[in-house]
Amino acid sequence: MSTSIITNTSAMVALQNLNNTAAQLTTTQNRISTGLKVSSAKDNGAIWAIAQNQRSGIMALDQVKDSLNRAQSTVDVAVSAGQSISDLLNQMKAKALAATDTSLDTNSINALANDFKALRDQIGKIVQNADFNGANMIKTGGSSVYALANAAGTNKLTVAAVNLGLGGGNVTVTAAGTFTSNATASAQLSLVNASITNVNAAVAKLGTGSTAVQTHLTFIGSLQDTLTTGVGNLVDADVAKESANLTALQTKQQLGVQALSIANQGPQFLLSLFK
Repeated sequence: MSTSIITNTSAMVALQNLNNTAAQLTTTQNRISTGLKVSSAKDNGAIWAIAQNQRSGIMALDQVKDSLNRAQSTVDVAVSAGQSISDLLNQMKAKALAATDTSLDTNSINALANDFKALRDQIGKIVQNADFNGANMIKTGGSSVYALANAAGTNKLTVAAVNLGLGGGNVTVTAAGTFTSNATASAQLSLVNASITNVNAAVAKLGTGSTAVQTHLTFIGSLQDTLTTGVGNLVDADVAKESANLTALQTKQQLGVQALSIANQGPQFLLSLFK
């Protein structure tokens, strides 16, 4: 092998190795600082694209959860109102039943009728005020609830409205329903009994709908956690491993600097040949 003072092959090799070590060191430092082994498309284009697509789905699931939470709140308001209406109907039943007693005088029947009407009117107020976010599921012509069920927006979860208004399909007692005698009290008692059965069945459907929304909300949360873990598996850096690698590369860099320094001193030894 010839010796040259113009072309220092050893220095070029040492410099190439030093540059390579510096590049590896930069990559490792970036992984430690960001916590990611794939932080941009330059690191690994295919993995970055897969991770970005999954991140898009994860963000979309946040909106699905918001939609489900709104739906559940709306249904829960309806359930709460329905339970209150059922309680009021039970009290109305007691008043109407008491008024069928033939031993009561007119004043007693009228007193029971006044209580009956107050309870009846309270049902109407509850129905009209059972709103959440502008939606009322229990009034006449009430709104069914539709919630997003997936990130693509192609599936929806539906909870049907129920009519708990006075004189409707479930509450058969009308807005003017009352009694003035034993006979009319008996008639109202029959209507109240039918209303209790209907309302309890309707509220049970709403409760089932609320449970379905909650179950799907739990599933979406679990799905989001699983996707997040999957993305982490693809792009997260092993910080402990990278930390150990950083120490090794720093040592290698120091040795590379020394090797380059030695290689650069090579041509100077040729001067001794001319002494």
